[in-house]
Amino acid sequence: MPTTPTGDAASAIQEAIRAKRERKSTVSADIEALEASLLADIVAFDLDAAERLAKREQNTQSGVGMLDRSLVFPEIASQAPPRISKPVAPAPQPEAKAPVAAAGSSLLDELRKQAEIRQRELHSAQTARTATAEAIDLALKNLFVYLHDLVQQLNIVKPGIPRDYTLVNQLQLRHLGWQEGFADYRTQSQAAGALVELVTLSYRLNGERTLIVERDGLLVDRFRAQLVDFGLPFNCKEFKNARHYVERAEFEIRSELSGSARWRADFDKGILMLEMRNVERLGSVVMSVAPKLIDQALLDDFGRLILGQPNRFRELARRPA
Repeated sequence: MPTTPTGDAASAIQEAIRAKRERKSTVSADIEALEASLLADIVAFDLDAAERLAKREQNTQSGVGMLDRSLVFPEIASQAPPRISKPVAPAPQPEAKAPVAAAGSSLLDELRKQAEIRQRELHSAQTARTATAEAIDLALKNLFVYLHDLVQQLNIVKPGIPRDYTLVNQLQLRHLGWQEGFADYRTQSQAAGALVELVTLSYRLNGERTLIVERDGLLVDRFRAQLVDFGLPFNCKEFKNARHYVERAEFEIRSELSGSARWRADFDKGILMLEMRNVERLGSVVMSVAPKLIDQALLDDFGRLILGQPNRFRELARRPA
């Protein structure tokens, strides 16, 4: 059975109940004050936002078209939906007024035609050069075979050469005979085609006679240079005065003569160049011969030319090719 509180205890209980009620009232009052404050702030916030929005609309209406150029605006894409490009066939036009070039008349077509023509020209030119080079090679080979056989026979027979080689005025080398001859050839490199490009014939003639020639003063050096140029062997005896100047000289010239014939290919011009030295006469002679003219008749007459016999070599060498 519960006990009844005493007077003091009952007072304490009532006091606690009253204090609890007062704290509750205080808390409620505080909560109500806080709610009122929040509502005031919300109302004030909405008013400020409305005021700012009104000012912005007013500024926009009063300043249409005026932009702050310090601002950077992004590019605004079109609102229309993107379109996918498709190849569009050109509209048909009348043939008489069509700006489109006819087939085969465009720039590339014209260049292709020119390139084809140029290639055919180059091919034709290359074919012609090859044919000419082969003709020269064949002619020089025939020359070498003939000359090689010729000198072999002459080195055995050693015939006399019935030709007079005039030195100066009436001074001549006479009654010379074949001493020795040699034929040789030279080819291009393998990279260049290994074609024969040079055929040479060299030989020596001699005789028993010795020439004695005297020259005075300035003619001494001039005559000496001439003998050297002709390749003639000689001895020179000089006579000087008291001042050691050469007054005159006596030349002793032996009857020995070196002759040569060089057949050289000129592939660019398509001809053979013949360089003869001390063959028909003392000194050098140069002439050109077409490779097609190197036949048996010309070779035989060239051999007769070397031997000083009557021949038609020059006539045959100048025939129309």
